[in-house]
Amino acid sequence: MLCVRGHGLGKTVAVEQALHLLPGRVPVWRAVAGVAPGLPQLRASLCEAFGLPSGALPHRAGPASQALTRALAEPGVLFLDDAQRLTPPLLDYLRQLWDAPGCAAALVLCGAGSERALARASALRSRVLTWHQVGRLEPSQVQQTLSLFHPVWVHADPDDLARADEQMARGNFRTWAKITSHVYAARERGPARRVDRELIEQAGARLGPYP
Repeated sequence: MLCVRGHGLGKTVAVEQALHLLPGRVPVWRAVAGVAPGLPQLRASLCEAFGLPSGALPHRAGPASQALTRALAEPGVLFLDDAQRLTPPLLDYLRQLWDAPGCAAALVLCGAGSERALARASALRSRVLTWHQVGRLEPSQVQQTLSLFHPVWVHADPDDLARADEQMARGNFRTWAKITSHVYAARERGPARRVDRELIEQAGARLGPYP
């Protein structure tokens, strides 16, 4: 089990990028915890993630748990986002699924404040192998990180990126993802445009107040 935490810094994007690095033979299942979910809602999200029937099955506790247990016997990764929304009883339900004999799947719990939610479910918390906090990008990391994130940045001037990070993004990867989206859209409209300071500032102007 892995817990990824941090506040508004691009945790989900980072985890998704990491999961794309896994060999293609490793299945990845994705689920999102809804707002104030109950146990039927959590079961429904898990069943949907595993491609199990999403009709009456999630509302039948025994058959649903048995089906999920069989699904978790396959080596793979379940990525559960917004885990901070899960109450202790729901986290304990996850713990029971992962304690079942034959479970071979990894569990990635992601969310701002997920560590505080897990602190209220000590049985599950004790099973988390790795805790990873997503922090702000250091200035020295910006160019390489963005080049790996999206090819639109490969030929950008490092000085332009450093200036944009200082004035706009301030190490916030989520903000850089938004800037990337606007820069990419501008390039789609005008493929000949260079990714220079002017274009980056135009993209940044669409963000609203900077963090």
